[in-house]
Amino acid sequence: MRRGARVGPTAALWTVVFVVAFGTNVPTPLLLVYRETLDLAPTTLTAAFGVYAAGLIPALLLSGPASDRLGRRPVVVPFVVLAGLVSVLFLAAGSSVLVLFLGRFLQGAVSGVVFSVGTAWLGELVDDPGRSARLTTIALAAGWAGGPLVAGLMGQWAPLPTVLPYLVHVALMVVAVALLPGVPETLGPERRRTGGPLVNLGVPVHARRPFVLVVVPVALGVFAFPSTAATVLPLLLTPQVPGIAVAVAGIVAGVTLSTGALVPPLQRRLGAARGGPVGLGLGAVGLGLALLALGLDAWPLLLPAALLLGAGYGLCLASGLAMVAALALPRERGALTGTFYACAYLGFGVPYLLSALAGDGSLLGPLAGLGAVAALLAVLLALPGARRLAA
Repeated sequence: MRRGARVGPTAALWTVVFVVAFGTNVPTPLLLVYRETLDLAPTTLTAAFGVYAAGLIPALLLSGPASDRLGRRPVVVPFVVLAGLVSVLFLAAGSSVLVLFLGRFLQGAVSGVVFSVGTAWLGELVDDPGRSARLTTIALAAGWAGGPLVAGLMGQWAPLPTVLPYLVHVALMVVAVALLPGVPETLGPERRRTGGPLVNLGVPVHARRPFVLVVVPVALGVFAFPSTAATVLPLLLTPQVPGIAVAVAGIVAGVTLSTGALVPPLQRRLGAARGGPVGLGLGAVGLGLALLALGLDAWPLLLPAALLLGAGYGLCLASGLAMVAALALPRERGALTGTFYACAYLGFGVPYLLSALAGDGSLLGPLAGLGAVAALLAVLLALPGARRLAA
């Protein structure tokens, strides 16, 4: 506990968000291992990935308003502890489809609370919307990248591939929990919301049009790109990389997600109004390059594609958070942040949608369609009218 006080509240909370984010993507490259050990069909595999959003979205919508009433600490602390316990549950997922789905669902619910309320909490500690958005983006992106990278390498070459990666995360969670006492409550009783509905989207009346027409499309781009890179691309490239598919899946996911941690300085130069459409455009180009790599059987091209997809998701995340921080009323910041993340995490359903559209056929056609939609949204949001709304 003394150690948490020495670290400093901003660094301590940043570390907590990073560690929880790390755990959410530990199962991602291991899905290829589960595919073999549990004999999963491609649609079941993408559903196991996407059920994360089914637990996360309700948690996002409920936890933000709850923290606006109760304060940040009472909501975040118990769910940080639960994040470590969920990784313990995953130790049994290698032999049970039910445990795999249950673990992903609970992982979504736990991380939804920490990401939503933790973002609002960090923003109040920093008290600078632009800087807090960049710090949050770096914490989330670095955590999301580290989890699949470590899990992919361990899942390929370490013993007990569906056990050891989760034990690494449990060890990190012990450190995160020890840091929490050093983070003070930032929402005093006088600033808390009283009354109102249990579910509050937190969108101010004056901001409804820009939120729906600009922020929501940018939010959808946040996870559509990395979730596609982490699940659909590994499914397609497995025949090209026999014997190292799990490691390559982890590297592709890690590169995609780590790139997102590097783009906040670019978003600061572009601004939120420009950063969103540029992010969607980069994601569209990344999907096009991935299609080229798969069409030519040139899997190394997936690495530059992953860089583009990662830059796209990072710009969408940082720009969306910056717009949310500027739009939110102080008493409803947690609610609006949760609403933004709920929209963003709808992107986790994209791999399942692509798999369902493909049926027994190829995923290449649906993947091309996703790239076309991203390109169209980028063009529309780059128009002067949309940029005025964003500003």
